[in-house]
Amino acid sequence: MTSENQTMVTEFLFSMFPQLQEGGLLLFIPLLLVYAFILTGNLMIFIVVQLDVALHTPMYFFISVLSFLEIWYTTTTIPKMLASLISEKKTISLTGCLLQMYFFHSLGITEGCVLTAMAIDRFIAICYPLHYPTIMTPKLCIQLTTGSCLCGFLLVLPEIAWIATLPFCGSNQIHQIFCDFTPVLSLACTDTSLVVIVDAIHAVEILASFLVIALSYLRIIMVILGMPSSESRRKAFSTCSAHLAVFLLFFGSVAVMYLRFSATYSVFWDTTIAVTFVVLAPFLNPIIYSLRNKDMKDAIGRLLSQQRGTRGAGR
Repeated sequence: MTSENQTMVTEFLFSMFPQLQEGGLLLFIPLLLVYAFILTGNLMIFIVVQLDVALHTPMYFFISVLSFLEIWYTTTTIPKMLASLISEKKTISLTGCLLQMYFFHSLGITEGCVLTAMAIDRFIAICYPLHYPTIMTPKLCIQLTTGSCLCGFLLVLPEIAWIATLPFCGSNQIHQIFCDFTPVLSLACTDTSLVVIVDAIHAVEILASFLVIALSYLRIIMVILGMPSSESRRKAFSTCSAHLAVFLLFFGSVAVMYLRFSATYSVFWDTTIAVTFVVLAPFLNPIIYSLRNKDMKDAIGRLLSQQRGTRGAGR
């Protein structure tokens, strides 16, 4: 091996981003607008749920937690993507890459756990309505949220600690729009077959969450269809539709991105899937939870009316 190949890599280069003069600015502007919408929409949902007493229920508590997580989830990747689109130097340090991977996957797993908690909440609310107030207490909601965070931030830690010990002494080009396990591990100049075990653990976690949510909704749908009143069925479906849409969007993109097993995609499709996973899904979540939710729209309207009234009184 040549001495050049023995040089230890201390930073990685994102090779998928075009130069500024080659269309980087054309991608920068829409991505910036999408990121601004994600931040504004999720922050609005979080603030409205905290301030509006009518939304102080377990379902909206979990929605506010999910919105809070989305803000940080997208912030781990999109700002660096924006910088890479307009910068000549499209690099990230090894430490920065490890931190990006850690927080991206930790927050993603936490979101999956929160979605699972939301499915349990809807299951109890519809299948056991009389026991719902005594089961889904504020204390249990906080415990489920804390458990979701611990699961997310502890599960990824061993893998990141292991990757931090690997030597990187060859190419430093990451063929992806953010630091992810597979693209980074492909650059290590040592045996990384251990990653198969780690991937299997993550796959079990993803599939477990998926099964819990899927079985919960299967039971929920059976109970709703058995309701005698069409109005009752409509109200029950309306309380679950937003969460079900986010569940399908989140786990659908996760499955395509990380449960491909031996399937391989071209660089173009890898990038397209990553954009869907990192940008499109978080972009649609505020729309699903606000524009298609009457209680949320009413609460936002009340908050905006109060703000206009306050400014009017101040004059």
